[in-house]
Amino acid sequence: MAATGDAAPDFTAPLANGDIEEFSLSDRLETESPIVLAFFPGAFTSVCTTEMCAFQDRLAAFNDLEATVYGVSRDSPFTLNEFREQNGLEFGLISDYNREITDEYGIPMDFADLGVYGVAKRSVFVVDGDGQIAYSWISDDPGVEPDYDDVEAAVENLS
Repeated sequence: MAATGDAAPDFTAPLANGDIEEFSLSDRLETESPIVLAFFPGAFTSVCTTEMCAFQDRLAAFNDLEATVYGVSRDSPFTLNEFREQNGLEFGLISDYNREITDEYGIPMDFADLGVYGVAKRSVFVVDGDGQIAYSWISDDPGVEPDYDDVEAAVENLS
């Protein structure tokens, strides 16, 4: 499981930002660090919607700290673009459709009673410009949201 102080696993995946383009963490770190990766189990679910909207509500503060926020989920990039549009999200959402990122970060979880396997645990990683994880938060309870003040403080500590 990825943790504070570890090198952030690099990845390349589709980015839903109104269009669909390729996203590579290592490439983005050169110009957009620090980067906040907010993993969530699934678009259009209640807690995930609340969480992504909370990041949207705080986006100006992250922008002021010169940090870039990305959501990450197993949803297709097409689903994520619709989720962005319906919720007015101004930040990109990364599609981990093949579960590679979730597995690399060591955060898969199952909802076996629903027949859903390999979604991301609700997690937040702040990655600094050197590709190190400066902050990590991982929840085993998908109903628990991160402490947004803690995430913002972790970014501020990198300024």
